[in-house]
Amino acid sequence: MPEDRFQLIVGLGNPGEAYRLTRHNVGFMVVDRLAQTHQLTLNRRKFKVVFGLGKVDGRSVILAKPMTFMNMSGPAIRDLTHFFNLDKKNLLVIHDDIDLVFGKIKIKQKGGDGGHKGVKSLIEAFGNGAFARLRVGIGRPQTRQEARAYVLGRFDTNQEKLLDDVITMAQDAVETILLKGLKEGMNRFSRKEIRLERG
Repeated sequence: MPEDRFQLIVGLGNPGEAYRLTRHNVGFMVVDRLAQTHQLTLNRRKFKVVFGLGKVDGRSVILAKPMTFMNMSGPAIRDLTHFFNLDKKNLLVIHDDIDLVFGKIKIKQKGGDGGHKGVKSLIEAFGNGAFARLRVGIGRPQTRQEARAYVLGRFDTNQEKLLDDVITMAQDAVETILLKGLKEGMNRFSRKEIRLERG
């Protein structure tokens, strides 16, 4: 059994149909996939967070999605963490990352916000960045499109063809972390990449 005791798995995103399929909501997508795979229903609500309790590969977990907007995620997740008498060390946050190419994921034990407003809100709420993250690469725009418009836009046609594979890889990473620990997750997924076809 790994020393890591991740019990609260949080996907970051923006609520509402208008944002559902955008790049910024890939954290929500991964949590939804985990819930679907493991027959876990996100049917509870507290502190502006929807969540569900259940088991992922035998491990008791809480899957959660804050229903605040991205830049206000922190207080809601902090309050949910305290409600369940958990600590930052029990938290794994899944979020999009514009500085990682599409098709790659990266697992971090702690760190700064990297310009991500949802992560920044969490750091401010908890007082520091000592919580684990699963960063899902969305890449940078190939044009002069502003970063905000890019992250709030939908995946392009080539990305959409591989998005399911990327979500599956992120799901596998979460399951590995739960069963084998953070270091094993880092080792197993550090070099994996789903490559876009160049044409």
